[in-house]
Amino acid sequence: MPTPSPTRARGGSLEDLRRANRRLVVAHLVADGPQSRAQLSRSSGLSATTVSSLVNEMLEGGQVRETAQGRPHKGGSGRPPVLVELATPPGGVVGVDIGHGHVRVAAAGPTGEVLAERVRRLDVDMAGLSTLDVAATMIRTALADAGLAASGLHGAGMCVPAPIDRETGTVSTGILPGWRGLDPARELEERIQAPVIVDNDANLGALAEVRHGAARGHHDVVYVKLASGVGSGLILGGRVHRGATGMAGELGHVQIGEDGDVCRCGNRGCLETRVSARRLLASLQPAHDEELTLPLVLELDEARDAGVRRVLSDAGTTIGRALADLCNHLNPSIIVIGGPLGGAASVVDAVRHAVDRYAQPATAEAVEVTSGELGERAEIMGAVTMAVAMATAGD
Repeated sequence: MPTPSPTRARGGSLEDLRRANRRLVVAHLVADGPQSRAQLSRSSGLSATTVSSLVNEMLEGGQVRETAQGRPHKGGSGRPPVLVELATPPGGVVGVDIGHGHVRVAAAGPTGEVLAERVRRLDVDMAGLSTLDVAATMIRTALADAGLAASGLHGAGMCVPAPIDRETGTVSTGILPGWRGLDPARELEERIQAPVIVDNDANLGALAEVRHGAARGHHDVVYVKLASGVGSGLILGGRVHRGATGMAGELGHVQIGEDGDVCRCGNRGCLETRVSARRLLASLQPAHDEELTLPLVLELDEARDAGVRRVLSDAGTTIGRALADLCNHLNPSIIVIGGPLGGAASVVDAVRHAVDRYAQPATAEAVEVTSGELGERAEIMGAVTMAVAMATAGD
């Protein structure tokens, strides 16, 4: 039977909290390999009692197993701890990253090692059902490339560039006009006959950077994806924070000018109308004879082109002012700038300066601002991580 997405779960119960904690433990085992119960407690932020209870439950259920003993914590001379590792069955999972202009699919082994990956450029905004048809075909091809049988597919993690309503599992905003009212998880489940879990793309980018990238070791994280839109994913207390209805983190739709351009969300003067990739390319194009692309703009920024650096710095300052307010509210320890523009030094430096200038001094001092380490693969890595956690935890 397909496993329901967390976006459809009605939160608030102790069992919901226990499932979320179990997924957190599994995610750390996926990212870091075998660990002792004490290490899991430290890395997840959960209490030792909670971790012990969850591990014992998963041992009984066969999701994890005990393995070779490790070294005492911090090189001590005490008895070596027993390690816990995932006890995954044969087969694999897939990750699906749907962006405004692409579909990326990765087929992975049962512990998340990517074995095959495919990308197709596609304008998805007006074509929800046909995009999912394409994704299903790419999944079958990637599984074949990886030598995995479709019958052994444990499940899929998928992200879309829009909020997912937590009550219904549907896309409920006009950001993706061709997806409004669509339940992406259920639609893909019908196409691949396997459980599917779905989330916003920035949430999964945040998850990936925490598990595998620049934010490892951090529990309070703001991940910003700068691409054709502007999104952010929030990790609070070590967990993805989605908010009451799944709308948390919509940084791109913070209003910065009442009389600004109309945004695709329906409001005016949203942040992404000023700093999205397409807007920046349009601003820079009149000063260049050749057609500009994002890779070329990044090259020009690295070469210290004055015009490019000025436009990107202005964009970084605008983003940083919005992030400074967010920092005052959430007090994160790190801001990770991802997406195609996350590697632009002018953007990252300007964000850092704006946060220093506009956030409370103690808050600004406590937060690190850095580029993401996973680049355009952050979202697919987050989707794979989520699929492994779902398949292993049985949720």
